[in-house]
Amino acid sequence: MKEYDFTGTTVAVTGAGHGFGRAIAQSFAALGAQVFACDLSAEELEQTADHPGAIHTSAFDLTKPGASKAWIAEVEAKAEGPVGVLVGNAGGVRGQVMRPVEEVPESDWHDVIAINLHAHFALAQAVAPGMKRAKSGRIVTISSGAGLQPSRTGIQAYTSAKHGLIGLTRQLAHELGPHGINVNSVAPGLILSNPSSIKQWEAYGPEGQARVLASIALQRLGEAEDIANAVLFLASPMANYVNGQVLSVDGGK
Repeated sequence: MKEYDFTGTTVAVTGAGHGFGRAIAQSFAALGAQVFACDLSAEELEQTADHPGAIHTSAFDLTKPGASKAWIAEVEAKAEGPVGVLVGNAGGVRGQVMRPVEEVPESDWHDVIAINLHAHFALAQAVAPGMKRAKSGRIVTISSGAGLQPSRTGIQAYTSAKHGLIGLTRQLAHELGPHGINVNSVAPGLILSNPSSIKQWEAYGPEGQARVLASIALQRLGEAEDIANAVLFLASPMANYVNGQVLSVDGGK
């Protein structure tokens, strides 16, 4: 089987400052893609770009009105053409912890929904015209196991947003499929790829960690590269007839 080759492909990756996003951006760059990476942290993006291949970085807060449209316009101008692959990875719990539903401020709910759901909608709006003109494109959302069942985090907004993101993915697949655009999602299990997941893991303690590992068929946690590999597959010609699907990458939970 021939190795994946993304030479000449413009790839846009959100949340690329660390974890999944960094692994995804660097994996595409290593396979010849021209990668455009955005994140809140310019400093972390510099570390992402310190890698063989072409990775262009921009610091953007995608929860701000018009930010997604502005970033994609910048990408298309620099690439002199449409985005070929959009990977919507930005998300997370925004530093929140589980609280009883009656104690959650409305602003905290909206903060989590904004980055985990609304930003993905805005990004799809921004890339769709160029992909339609090209009659091809790939959109890969990074959802979560929390989009398929209740979340270990216990954070109501996070679980709701990830369920919504999977719904958005499936709806876009049906809307954009006739234009040659595939839309799929990768749903990671618990992977220690960012401060929130590490904090969550540590809070379980030795006994809780053992229970989590026992619930995984492969008896181990995954790595950011496992998520990147799944994204590469969905963006490649190998997945030409895969559309509207959710690929769980969780070791066999």
